Amino acid sequence: MSIATTRGPAKQGPEREVRRGRRPRYGRYALELVMIAVAVVFLFPVYALVTLALKDPRQISESPLSPPSPPTFGNFGDAWSSASLGPALLNSTIITVASLLLLIVLGSTGAYYLARTARGLGHGLYILFLLGIVLPFQLGMIPLYKLVDDLGWLGTYQGMVFFYTGIQLPFTVFLYTGFIRALPQDYAQAALIDGCNHRQAFTRIVFPLLRPITGTVIILNAVFIWNDFFTPLLYLGGSAKETVPVGVFAFVGQYVSDYGLVFAGLVLAALPILVVFVLLQRYVIKGFAGGLKG
Repeated sequence: MSIATTRGPAKQGPEREVRRGRRPRYGRYALELVMIAVAVVFLFPVYALVTLALKDPRQISESPLSPPSPPTFGNFGDAWSSASLGPALLNSTIITVASLLLLIVLGSTGAYYLARTARGLGHGLYILFLLGIVLPFQLGMIPLYKLVDDLGWLGTYQGMVFFYTGIQLPFTVFLYTGFIRALPQDYAQAALIDGCNHRQAFTRIVFPLLRPITGTVIILNAVFIWNDFFTPLLYLGGSAKETVPVGVFAFVGQYVSDYGLVFAGLVLAALPILVVFVLLQRYVIKGFAGGLKG
């Protein structure tokens, strides 16, 4: 009797555990199927873009979404030469890189002061930066345009860099401040005790620790600046310093009947920022996670 009673539950226990283990496994499979479906939905525009870029006009009219047979790589060369994408890519690169350098320098140093000052002027300035995120920049487009015109910066690199630095600085300070608040202050305080001033402590100790959030700042601001269309159209339209979105827009209007060239131009325009995003995308989650801790 005692042996039977002890063996009975021993056999039933593993069976119950197996049955319980199947339920979450089925739920996991269902979640994976849902994620695969979501990935297909998000990848479909990329597939359509690349497919249309590799087709000639006859293939596009007959079967626009079928795989190209054979692929036409000549569209990319024609789009590069016809739409003058080379100078446009150079202009976008200069404006984006210069704006990012200023945003990193000004945003990180300003955030360091705001993060280490909890009261008084530091707190008030932080609230002002938050207001800069909430208020849409379209409200100030007319005064900003007049200011840039008075400075003689219409159709110049410095006008665009000035605009993007001012517009994106509140968001950049917000990201840096949250991350710096989550960092321990022991390292910077030790550097101050050893004889460093605040500038040296920041540049030598604190800033190297900001690598994750700096990657986040670079990718988010670079995507915005590179893809912005309205501001370059307003400030650079008709000049020799038009950026990629403006160049592609003019290209679409001129060659609207040849969609192979149009989509090839779109692929060439999106490729540089896509490469940057792939290289730095791991820093985005790290940067936000560090900022949320603070």
